[in-house]
Amino acid sequence: MKKIQSVIQKPIISEKSFAEAGRGRYSFVVARYANKTQIKQAVEKMFGVTVVGVATNIVKGSQMRYTKKGRNVQDLTYKKARVQLAKDQKIDVFEEVKE
Repeated sequence: MKKIQSVIQKPIISEKSFAEAGRGRYSFVVARYANKTQIKQAVEKMFGVTVVGVATNIVKGSQMRYTKKGRNVQDLTYKKARVQLAKDQKIDVFEEVKE
């Protein structure tokens, strides 16, 4: 298995991901080569939780046009993984700070 840090690159922090975190689903940007088994093992080892399911998809970058130079450029394409944890488990990275 590759290093954990190379499989899981960063968490996806957005309003939708915080809403999903309340239901035990967490989103991460992962390496393009990583399969579901590698993602599951990496999350379990990194956060000490039990993973029930993993769903992956590839998010394609959008086309942008630079008007001065007149050429099209595409944003980066990345792979996203949504991880479902066992009941009553959570990852602290996604917990909201309430003041």
